[in-house]
Amino acid sequence: MVKDAQVRQLMEKLSAHGRIGLASLQSGMDRKTARRYRDLARLPSQVRVDHTWSTRKDPFSEDWPSIAERLKDAPELEAKALFEDLLEARPGRYEPGQLRTFQRRVRRWRATAGPPKEIFFAQEHRPGEAAQTDFTCANELGITLGGENFPHLLCQLVLPFSNWQWVTVCRSESIPALRRGVQEAVFRLGCVPRFHQTDNSTAATHDLPSGKRAFNEDYERLIHHLGMTPRTIGVGQSEQNGDVESLNGALKRRLEQHLLLRGSRDFDSLESYSSWLEEVLTKSNRLREKKLKEELAVMRPLQVKRLPEYQELDVRVSTWSTIRVKTNTYSVPSRLRDETVRVRIYDDRLEVFYAQKLQLTIERLLGKQAHRVDYRHIIWTLVRKPGAFRLYKYRQDLFPTLVFRRAYDALCESLSERSADVDYLRILHWAHLILVDRFRRRCHRVGDALGRLGISRTPASHHSCQRLGARGLLGH
Repeated sequence: MVKDAQVRQLMEKLSAHGRIGLASLQSGMDRKTARRYRDLARLPSQVRVDHTWSTRKDPFSEDWPSIAERLKDAPELEAKALFEDLLEARPGRYEPGQLRTFQRRVRRWRATAGPPKEIFFAQEHRPGEAAQTDFTCANELGITLGGENFPHLLCQLVLPFSNWQWVTVCRSESIPALRRGVQEAVFRLGCVPRFHQTDNSTAATHDLPSGKRAFNEDYERLIHHLGMTPRTIGVGQSEQNGDVESLNGALKRRLEQHLLLRGSRDFDSLESYSSWLEEVLTKSNRLREKKLKEELAVMRPLQVKRLPEYQELDVRVSTWSTIRVKTNTYSVPSRLRDETVRVRIYDDRLEVFYAQKLQLTIERLLGKQAHRVDYRHIIWTLVRKPGAFRLYKYRQDLFPTLVFRRAYDALCESLSERSADVDYLRILHWAHLILVDRFRRRCHRVGDALGRLGISRTPASHHSCQRLGARGLLGH
């Protein structure tokens, strides 16, 4: 197809030397075509006739009136579902290969006779007016720490006018993670905008009986402390958080490129991964410095101290030597039974205090109704009450590794039920004594011994484990 630019070039060459053959060759068209446009003295776009007629008969014309009626009654019907119903109603009349033709016919109907569609309005962002925060899953980056897979989220804060952004690593969409993410960003800026906008995540909002969402007290306290006004988007209206939503994808694409340049996705520790993220973000934010200066000029200076990045909760230790925090259950040392402890809830861990002294740190569980029971907290009582092991609610947590589970199964095959339970609990007890009294570090030397017993097909028992330890097979 000849284009307007070619005809313009043809006219220029003709006016220069007047030779139609040479001009057509220089313009990249046939000589006859060149002569035609020379005689018309018009551009192709000026002589083109719009194609308004159909080149073949509409194959659905016979059934279309009834289909159109169904679409009027239920506009949400999809073309594929309608076509499948049509194939069933009129066997032999239509073929599966006509689906695309039918889909185009339905699409044309929606555009010419269908109901109005929802539209979205482009927003003009004013300098320093608002910050937007959102969480995005970063598992697709394939990050590992010390060779171990590291599933995580990124909490991202964006200034929509300049697109300045900052992220922090977190494990869940929790208020501690949100508190850390927002504070890391605004204390780095040294200023705050007028509004802080987020979506309706449980970290920021909660359900009302009316079906709407209201701000959580902790979230409101954080935003007001920093000198901003909280606002959220409509339920199900993610486009209202559009800048940070779109930058989530751009951020992960940028990180993917930098990981390819780095040549490895493995980091020595969480600290080294966070430092690498900081370097990448600092480089990308340099490109936004001009607009960021406009924002900082109208934003208010940050004149408050940083809030702690944890929640505090007073919890009573149950007679099971467990505490319940955010619907999840954790064990604590049995000496704390029936006492009230103060728990600091971070994004990734819990810190348990008694009498203002730190008693232990526990990795925080994700999800709801989960549990983590450390056998070392309860083994002293279990050894004295071995009958409780068989139906213990959290019995699965008392198998620290797969090797321990296999050892217990081997005991069950060679001993009676009660004897197997007693022997296994003695193995756990011995493992605790070795861990506490000899090595004082988190390693399962007894697990190594059990593995050796499994390899040699020796029946596992606490006596055979002790013999292996006496020979030095457990290490010192």
